[in-house]
Amino acid sequence: MNYGFVKVASAIPSTRVADCQFNSENIEKLINEAAKKDAGIVVFPELSVTGYSCGDLFAQSMLIKESLNSLERLMSSTSNLDIISIVGFPLVYNNTLLNCAAVLHKGKIMGIVPKTYIPNYKEFYEQRWFASSLVHADTTIELFGQRVPLGKNIVFHTPAMNFGIEICEDVWATIPPSSTLTLAGADVIFNLSASNDVIGKHKYLCSILEQQSARCSSGYVYSSCGFGESTTDIVFGGNAIIYENGTLIAKSERFSLDEQLVIGDIDIERLRNERKVNTSFAISVSNIKDQSFTTVNIDQATDETAEIKLTRFIEKHPFVPKGKELDLRCEEIFEIQTAGLAKRLVHTKAKSVVVGISGGLDSTLALLVCVRTFDKLGLPRKGITGITMPGFGTTDRTYNNSISIMESLGVSIKEISIKDACIQHFNDIEHDINQHDVTYENSQARERTQILMDYANKIGGLVIGTGDLSELALGWATYNGDHMSMYGVNASIPKTLVKYLVNWVAVNIVDEKSKTTLLDIVDTPISPELIPADENGNIKQKTEDLVGPYELHDFFLYNIIRFGFTPAKVFFLANIAFEGEYDRETIKKWLTTFYRRFFQQQFKRSCLPDGPKVGSVSLSPRGDWRMPSDASATLWLNECSKL
Repeated sequence: MNYGFVKVASAIPSTRVADCQFNSENIEKLINEAAKKDAGIVVFPELSVTGYSCGDLFAQSMLIKESLNSLERLMSSTSNLDIISIVGFPLVYNNTLLNCAAVLHKGKIMGIVPKTYIPNYKEFYEQRWFASSLVHADTTIELFGQRVPLGKNIVFHTPAMNFGIEICEDVWATIPPSSTLTLAGADVIFNLSASNDVIGKHKYLCSILEQQSARCSSGYVYSSCGFGESTTDIVFGGNAIIYENGTLIAKSERFSLDEQLVIGDIDIERLRNERKVNTSFAISVSNIKDQSFTTVNIDQATDETAEIKLTRFIEKHPFVPKGKELDLRCEEIFEIQTAGLAKRLVHTKAKSVVVGISGGLDSTLALLVCVRTFDKLGLPRKGITGITMPGFGTTDRTYNNSISIMESLGVSIKEISIKDACIQHFNDIEHDINQHDVTYENSQARERTQILMDYANKIGGLVIGTGDLSELALGWATYNGDHMSMYGVNASIPKTLVKYLVNWVAVNIVDEKSKTTLLDIVDTPISPELIPADENGNIKQKTEDLVGPYELHDFFLYNIIRFGFTPAKVFFLANIAFEGEYDRETIKKWLTTFYRRFFQQQFKRSCLPDGPKVGSVSLSPRGDWRMPSDASATLWLNECSKL
């Protein structure tokens, strides 16, 4: 299966100015190469048949005639290929010269799109030769014995996708043609360009392409001419760039002296899901109600049984950015958490908070947010009460870390053991203390929550929740236990990101003593510590042994909630992302677990405490995720069973 992916290509051929035969031969060579690499569509630069920088030679009938001859030869020589090719050429229509893109498929021209915006400023003076596209919808011309659609408002339809075309300056315009083409149904925009390079322009160009693909929820495939064009006054660096909804998929090497072919996979299903949930996109469609569009059907073969071989990188930790972006993201998230808590404290006029400190990642992050918030509000840190509540499974490592981090941060410390209270409770409900079942575990979690709530009442403070997004997705929280708080600062932060946030605070904000403790907490196995430790006093109950690796669950969570992908597609992507780390059966096992628990545990998410949204995925019942608590998982689990 192709799982909604379409393989596209952007080509930069070798070029000789005004040598149409040489240019078309090189275009043909790259079309064949793209076809061998399973690309469905390949786009070439603006005026690629003639070369862009012909200048006044565009007024020569010889050049125009030969460009048509070369285009016809190119059409014929690639007639045995199923790939769609988009090439640039000059066309005379109604005694005016148009800068056009021709769409070729199996020996036919499927449509011709003229350039709309003709630049005539600074180094550009195209209006000396070319006219703007003033062609009405449903216009056709006779060319090579065919009736060919001609116009800027053409949406090309294939079994796999819809696409539109704009040319160079069009995307720099205030309202690019791609904006209306995508509203008319185009999933991907192909841009044939001849953009010269000057200092700073490339960065600006990339920002435009990134923003336009994001604004239109589309793929954007850009090809700009390179080495071989005239350098009389300007230089063309050659850019083949592919974006998907604001994300760079692939790009070429700039200023290369060689021809280049860049291949990328665009996820059409993802783009359509984005549009489906973005109601503003649907509303914007009404803006084009007075415009007419021509639909051109291209009967391109598809093989639904062949599994596509992706060339794009699949990020296994989608919530965690890389490099410098990670520091920026951590700082921003920490500030969002802090701002959210600050508003709640100011609104309630609370001068104190209570946090249960276990020595684990989540409670540590919540404590760090409290400290930062109190510092910002000018409140003394002693107004933060950290309560450590040793139980039957508490280890020396987590206990010592909980005390150490509270001491180094200068908050109020309180220790209240839950053992005696739980033993009394077990006696009251006639539960065998040696039976380490869900009752045994949840009694401890609820006892801790009772202590936190009542102590907060005693001092007039708020209980700050510690549970994270991954736990909420899996329902890995005790209902009315650690599930409950008065404000949950970690509610939309996935487990894989919590670790990086704590590490970022350790490295960038706190003192050396706190840093040492925080780094050890980062290195501690994740556990609720509700089962007694092993004979060596080490953590016996490891969460990931019970519910599965959090990095897998966060991958599932992101792709299922963010994009609405099916189990089969999530499984396909996970096997690529985690190749060599988890085998197919392991991924299938935990994916099935995710769906089962996600549906079963919705009732816990239906009554979550308030908490700030920090990313694109959140499970708050008040805006981001509204799901019946008794919805059936049968459809999803049935597909999992067939993987």
